[in-house]
Amino acid sequence: MTFRARHLLGIEHLAPDEIVTLLDLADTYVDLNRRTIKRTDALAGMTQINMFFEASTRTQSSFEIAGKRLGADVMNMSVAQSSVKKGETLIDTALTLNAMHPDLLVVRHQNSGAVALLAQKVNCAVLNAGDGKHEHPTQALLDALTIRRRKGRLQRLTVAICGDIAHSRVARSNLLLLGKMENRIRLIGPPTLMPSGVAEFGCEVYDDMKAGLAGADVVMMLRLQKERMDGGFIPSEREYFYRYGLDAEKLAYAKDDAIVMHPGPMNRGVEIDGTLADDINRSVIQEQVEMGVAVRMAAMDLLARNLKAERGRQAAGVMV
Repeated sequence: MTFRARHLLGIEHLAPDEIVTLLDLADTYVDLNRRTIKRTDALAGMTQINMFFEASTRTQSSFEIAGKRLGADVMNMSVAQSSVKKGETLIDTALTLNAMHPDLLVVRHQNSGAVALLAQKVNCAVLNAGDGKHEHPTQALLDALTIRRRKGRLQRLTVAICGDIAHSRVARSNLLLLGKMENRIRLIGPPTLMPSGVAEFGCEVYDDMKAGLAGADVVMMLRLQKERMDGGFIPSEREYFYRYGLDAEKLAYAKDDAIVMHPGPMNRGVEIDGTLADDINRSVIQEQVEMGVAVRMAAMDLLARNLKAERGRQAAGVMV
């Protein structure tokens, strides 16, 4: 199995064969998670610490379940009650945790680059659970697994990513992953929610949903990230839904077998019509949640293997 990464900080540094390796292993964990007994000992004796500096339901619970099913000792660090709130720097927090000898550190942080900085200060494997507007690699990987299982492939598909592109780390990670796997990518949204330099991303850009969705295999909706907006990016939620919210009329322009995705949490009636979100024939939103556990299990398993191998080489060097 080809997976060379020391940490999982983003999609940017993963090669296509590493992506395929991770997805193939995740497929086996999907099967495990559907059994009555959902345990393995891949991380037995190892310690996983989850540090979430931003609120999270899906991602944090998914990583916690993934670690426990792999047999790790899992600790969720309560940042709200931690020394961070007393003024301790991120680096000092990292050094403190490093002294406890964890094996896996899962981090979500509001600042882009914070997780990569932390990874430089610790001896364990670090997984990025979302950093600012930078990346959210496991979300892109679980989206990729969902697409591959539904479409039978992850190449040569037309994927429309719609909504708040400018503030979305999910969009950035998906752009990188889908681009590496040779897909046609379309970005759809109002000009105010497009990042600067979007023309350099190697994808098509639309401000009209019907034109952008024409012939799409996959329709990926994004959450309006109001917490990252500091101005009037949209006139109103009602107007936004009228122009950019996904409903049956707009979806009709995509292929008849197009699937609908959303990373959650959804703002029903703003980004997507509630009936469409619950349509078991078109929506794969709940499947994305299921794939999230399997992908995070695979990511931690592969990083743990590399960590064990590295420690083994270090021990051999000391003995020599």
